[in-house]
Order: sequence, then C-alpha cells, then structure tokens
Amino acid sequence: MALFQAGFLADDIYQITGEALERRGIRLLLADLDNTLVPYGVPLPDKKLKAWRDDLAVHGVSLFILSNNRHESRPRIFAQGLEVPYIGHAGKPKRASFVKAMERQGVTAAQTAIVGDQVFTDVLGGNRAGVATILVKPIRLAGNPGRYLRYAAEVPFRLLSKGGERL
Repeated sequence: MALFQAGFLADDIYQITGEALERRGIRLLLADLDNTLVPYGVPLPDKKLKAWRDDLAVHGVSLFILSNNRHESRPRIFAQGLEVPYIGHAGKPKRASFVKAMERQGVTAAQTAIVGDQVFTDVLGGNRAGVATILVKPIRLAGNPGRYLRYAAEVPFRLLSKGGERL
C-alpha cells in the first residue's frame, strides 16, 4: 500500500513553494503536465505558472516536466514555452524516466520530488524511484469518461494519503 501513498498533499501546485521544497533539501521538482500544471489542451504556460517556476528557481529548485503524453510535440512545446527541460512519453510509473531526469539534472533521489495528479502513475512512479511524492487534485475531469473511472479507482489511495504531510 505504501507505494500508492503520497508523502505530501496539496490542492494545487501553487500551494507548493520554493521555500518549502528548499527546506526539505529538494533541488529538482519533476512535474506532470496535463491536469497538474495546466488543464488538458492548454497549449502554453501563462504568467502565473512562469512566476511559480521563478519562485522555485529563487530557492534553488529546478522544474522539469515528466509527461506520459504520447504526442511528442505536446510536452516539447509546453516545456519550451516554460523554458524547462522535459521528458515526454515518460512511461510512468516505470523508474527509467525518473532516473534519466535526475541524471540529466545532476541530483539524487533524496534531492528530488514529483508533483502529479495521478496515484497510479505519478505517486507510484515516484515512490518506486525513491523520490518525494506530492499529490495534487486534478485540475479538471470534464471531457473524458475514462478519467472519471481512473480517478474513482484512486479514491482509496487518495484517502490513505490524507495522513501525508501538507506542504
């Protein structure tokens, strides 16, 4: 069960501050893209997201997009707009993309966290890779019945994560 439990909870990414991550020794924040950073289909980052990225950087935390999106252009274009590195079609919850991102950024698992909206990809993958996990609420479920089913299956694990520390 622990593999499916997030270490930290937040309503959204904006509750996660560079200061809080720095206090915990985090230097790399891996972030899921769709429904974590922005709703599905939003093509480019807005000023608020760029300001959040800048807050992380002020505290020595690099942002890195780790997306399972199968369309190569989606994470590439968004990451370029945000001016951060990325790995698309990451294969989460497999460990390989987590390890590759950490190697590219020159950090250890102890210096890394992942933030995402899904238990079975972001949280499970992060726990398998030995990094801190931060579970946020999905931004928007509308438009895809499969998302409702997936999130419904995650409810018991989200409830177990409620014992996790809030950032």
